[in-house]
Formats: sequence, structure tokens, C-alpha cells
Amino acid sequence: MTETPMYLRSKAIVEPLVDRFYAWPHTVAPVQGAMNLAFLQVPMLESYIQAPQLHVSASSNPELRGGYFVNIAEDKASRIQDLLNGIKRDRADMLRFAAAVAEGQELLRSSATGFDLTPLYPKLPTELNGLVELVYDTENQPSMRFMEPVVYKSPIYDESRQSVQLSLEPGVERPFILSTPRLASADVLELDIPFRHSGLEQLFLARIRPTTPGSLREALEISDDAQFRHLLGLLSERPSMAADRHIDAGGRIRYFGHACLVLQSPEASVVTDPFISADSDAGDRYTLDDLPDFIDVVVITHAHQDHIVLETLLQLRGRIGTVVVPRSSRGNLEDPAMGLLLRQFGFSVTEVDIFDEVPIPGGKIVATPFLGEHCDLDIRGKSTYWVELAGKKVFVGADSSGIDPQLYRFVRGHLGTADYAFLGMECDGAPLTWLYQALLTKPVTKKMSNSRKLSGSNAEQAAAIMTELGAAEAYIYAMGEEPWLGHVMATTYNEDTYQLKQIDEFLEWCKDRNIPAGHLFGQQEWRWR
Repeated sequence: MTETPMYLRSKAIVEPLVDRFYAWPHTVAPVQGAMNLAFLQVPMLESYIQAPQLHVSASSNPELRGGYFVNIAEDKASRIQDLLNGIKRDRADMLRFAAAVAEGQELLRSSATGFDLTPLYPKLPTELNGLVELVYDTENQPSMRFMEPVVYKSPIYDESRQSVQLSLEPGVERPFILSTPRLASADVLELDIPFRHSGLEQLFLARIRPTTPGSLREALEISDDAQFRHLLGLLSERPSMAADRHIDAGGRIRYFGHACLVLQSPEASVVTDPFISADSDAGDRYTLDDLPDFIDVVVITHAHQDHIVLETLLQLRGRIGTVVVPRSSRGNLEDPAMGLLLRQFGFSVTEVDIFDEVPIPGGKIVATPFLGEHCDLDIRGKSTYWVELAGKKVFVGADSSGIDPQLYRFVRGHLGTADYAFLGMECDGAPLTWLYQALLTKPVTKKMSNSRKLSGSNAEQAAAIMTELGAAEAYIYAMGEEPWLGHVMATTYNEDTYQLKQIDEFLEWCKDRNIPAGHLFGQQEWRWR
């Protein structure tokens, strides 16, 4: 069997882990990872140890869905204690670095009064030496700028934190990724390898071209026979890719769920914010089986955990020409550079600013502005996109808000009128502290946090975007409603939910103006010739 050509099974999944927690940019990027480890994950594990039953009970309470509660059974509390002890022992340097960041920020608050910052450098904690620059803006507001490329070369970026779990899609919701670590389990294949490991690329390429179990065992450095048996369970003698995954004429857009669109012509394919189900038995969605064999460009709109999804991206690495990401501010604590991060994992990356163009066969991709949605933080690593392919123009709006509609008038003036506009309307998002608590070295009040939300457009703002863009059709996506997104989104809606009522109001606005529109869920296809 070790020499029999085989394919990766349709339902194979990977969970990339960092110190046993599910990986997303704020847990992998070195500065943000240290802050989240020290000020979110360690305190959360300590809280669990104090009262495991409280955490388990809260995890099953629908009203607390998406809360920071460790969903691990009480009889496994000793394993969480072992994890906590290991983090405190093995990541002591990272924990000290995080404390140094907070100390450095406090030094600026107390001592940077508009005068020369040079005397403050000797007062910085030694952990920050060579990794930061102290600066003022033109209003004399001080800040600490991190030299991110240097930090990646420092001990703060430690690949030994990384590992992966490989298994088959269970068809049931996994534990919430922001709160619950993944413990080793008898029913998953555990590999202590970094995300950039070439063996992962070889494994996932086996979806579209066969390889032998023996070569995969060698590529993944599997020495244990029990692990190898797990690997064999992920393989099949038959391919599972869909016969209609390519087209031979015209153009096509497929909605794969959440913010993932696949735009295709015979010559090119573009995928937006790939977050794709592997459950090919479900029958109600497009899955990894429906992707084209080669993807010219993946575009990422922003660094939130539901838009840059490493469990999907790692499965596609060997099949992507380039990943297009917005250029970050290069050094803001709240704005880790996606380009730097993805290059660490072996991706080819193209960074873009507003109105930069990326050519594709038979068309182009243009980076367009992204407004709001980030709790008023100075985050520049966000972009919407304009895709021209097979004679159609598509605005990929992600969670960008219509708080200043004039912006979209400039987009139309520069690029023309879109045939399709895809807009996010999660208009009552989570508060500031839900996603950014670990990065806030100065406490904020609950009232302040609740006033600054991760919100996209409401009905009025979405209508304003459409008015200024003049798009021919409008579709609402990125709402987190698909059931297979629960482990990342933890979103709960019902018919009385404000967001859904706003979508209905917007769709009625479109209907009154004879604009074809829809509220996307699960899968949909648009085709033209």
C-alpha cells in the first residue's frame, strides 16, 4: 500500500495551531501573538483551572456563544494545567516581551510630552531594544512603532510554537477557535511541524494529483506507525474533485459561503477570502472539491479570523499563483502585516495600496478603499477589490461601511460601474474588546468599547454605497450564517435579529429601484457567456 498512488480524501481538514490554540494572524504574528498569549490566553487558561465547570457550562449557553470560555471537559483539567505550565515555562521570553510592550506604552504615556524622545530609549525595557522606534505624529501624539521584519528575525517569532492537526471533517461544529485550545487526540494526526513545511504542500496537492503514502510519510517526517495509520485514513484511491470545477467559455462566479467568491474564466481564476467547507457529504454547498486546480490570485480583504483563514489557505498553497493582501501600516500594534506573515508560511505575496492594479489573464484586480469596521483603530491593512474578468466588473466589498458614501463615488469615477456588488451587512458587530482586548495596554470602559464595533453597513449605508457605485446588482454576503462557520464565527441570528431586518430593508430598497439583489447563503452561481 505504501507505493499505491492515492489521493487526499475530500473531507480531510487541517487545524493549524500555535501553542495548541487555533492560529490566526493575532496569535501567529510575533508581537500580537505575544500580547494575546500573555493577556488573553494565559489568563483564560488560569480562569479555567480555577473553575472548569463554569467554563464548560458557559460554553453550552447560547447567550454566551462566542465568549472566552474554554470548552474542555472537567476531567481533562489536568491536561489544561499541563498546557498552562508548559506555556509559562517554554514561552517565558514571549511573556516578558508582552509585559515589556505594556511597560513601554506606559513610559510613553507618562514621559512623551512633545519634547525629544531620545532620552526615553535607555528607559525602555531591554526586551524592546532594537525592535521599536518611538515617534510622534504631527499632533505630538506619541506611539511605539514595531519594526516587524526585525521582530520576525528575533526569538519572539518561534516556529516551535506551530503544529497541525489533520483529521476528517466531523460534520459537527468544532469548539470556538478564539477560546478553546486543541488537545492531542487519538482520532487526529498530530504533526509538530511549522506551517511553512513543504510536506503540507505535498499532502494537499494530493487532492488533485496522486502520490504514494510512502512518499507522504517521508515528506511529513512521520516515523511513528500509529501516525502513519492515521495518514492512511486520510487517503483514497479515487479522486474527489468535481467535474465542473473549470469552465471552457464565458465567465462564472460561485459563492462558497461567508466572504468567499470564486470568479472564473477559461483563462483565469480569482478567489476572495477563502473559507471553504470540506464536508462534501453535506450537498448544500460548494466545497474544496469544487475549486479549480490552479488559482491565479487569492485576494484577502483584511486580517480578521474569518477572512484570512489559515486552515483553508494552507490547503491551497501549492495551487496559488499569488496572494494579494493590503499593505499594512508597518508597525502599528493593531495592524500586523499580512504580507510578512504569509511569506513566513511559504506563500507568494503581492502587497497593494488603494488603486494598485494586479493583472490577470483577460482582466485585472484593483485594490479599492475599505472604510470602517475596525473599531476606529488605525488599521490600514484592509482593502476591498474591483475584479474585471471575462467582460464583467465585480466590486468585492467585504465588511466596508457606507459611513461616508462619497468614497464610493471616487471608486466609480476611477473604475466605472460595477455589474455586481458584494456587500457585508453585519451592522451590529462585536465590541472593540472582543477582538482587540489583548492589544489594549490602557483599559477602556465597557461603554467606550460598546460604542466602537466591528460593524459593516446598515441598510441606509448599503443603499448609499449602491447609489454611489451605481452597480447593476447587489448581493449581501459575509454574514457568518452558514453552519460550517460556527467554530470561527460563533454567530447566532433569528428572524428578529437587527442585522437580518436591516438586510430585508436594503433588499426592499433594491426592489423599489428594480435592482436585482439577494441575501446569500450556502451557495449560488452566476454565469455569463
